[in-house]
Amino acid sequence: MTLAEIILSSCLLASIFLLGISVYFNVKHGKLILKMIDSIEASLDVLDTRYESISEILEIPLFYDSPQIRQVQKDIVNCRDAILLTANILSNVETSSDDIIAEEVNEEE
Repeated sequence: MTLAEIILSSCLLASIFLLGISVYFNVKHGKLILKMIDSIEASLDVLDTRYESISEILEIPLFYDSPQIRQVQKDIVNCRDAILLTANILSNVETSSDDIIAEEVNEEE
């Protein structure tokens, strides 16, 4: 066996070894990404349910004009808006979260 054949076979074995490591980590990270996507979709379903529930509650008219009750209603509206913002951030992967937050702040003003 000549020196060139030894070097060639060593390079081939090293390439196969590195390819195996690469495939292992690609599969590992692919599974991790799929699990993350599933958990984000489940979270979005929960957020959607909570958003609908809070929206229904906010449609009920208030019969008591206390400032404390008005403040609680305002807090609930802010929580509902925060749920919507969170759902939008999680569902819009192409749009950066900074752009969405800036849009929400501009809408509130």
